[in-house]
Amino acid sequence: MKIRSLVGLLATVGITTPAFANNFNYNYIEFRTAMDPQISGVEFSTLMTENTHLIARADSRFEKDYDLAAGIGFNGPVNQFIDVFGELLAHHIKYPEIDGGHTETQAEVNIGLRVWLADQLEFTTRGGKNGDRSVFNAGFRFHSTQQLSLSAETRNSGLYGPQIALSVRFQY
Repeated sequence: MKIRSLVGLLATVGITTPAFANNFNYNYIEFRTAMDPQISGVEFSTLMTENTHLIARADSRFEKDYDLAAGIGFNGPVNQFIDVFGELLAHHIKYPEIDGGHTETQAEVNIGLRVWLADQLEFTTRGGKNGDRSVFNAGFRFHSTQQLSLSAETRNSGLYGPQIALSVRFQY
């Protein structure tokens, strides 16, 4: 009798607990530029399943250098206004000649939050490690339409140091 009551209670809780879908779109291509040092970059993300996505990005100062990264990410809702996400990326880095011009491969692990502050305004933050360097991003994204958003953020990719960045994201 106790087991039936427990099963019934769990079934009732499971039925009445709301299920949330992702609150944000993880299918996008983004173009960005950052200052001090000046870099340009592109980032691509696409969902594999409802809670996993593939991500690839490239950044450069155009001094015969690059930072190419690709990997897998996870994403999921915390509630109807907040998503938690994270990424596991492999970086292939070529440093500029002034910094030695050598190449290396590093792993990055990060975790972050995306929060709706208003109907079209998102706050995003992410922190983690890229090799032995810290990674941090925080900023605001304005969603002007379902397909287009603009952002301003402070970022430290672990490679170029602290920067102010502007980006445009096309969501599909």
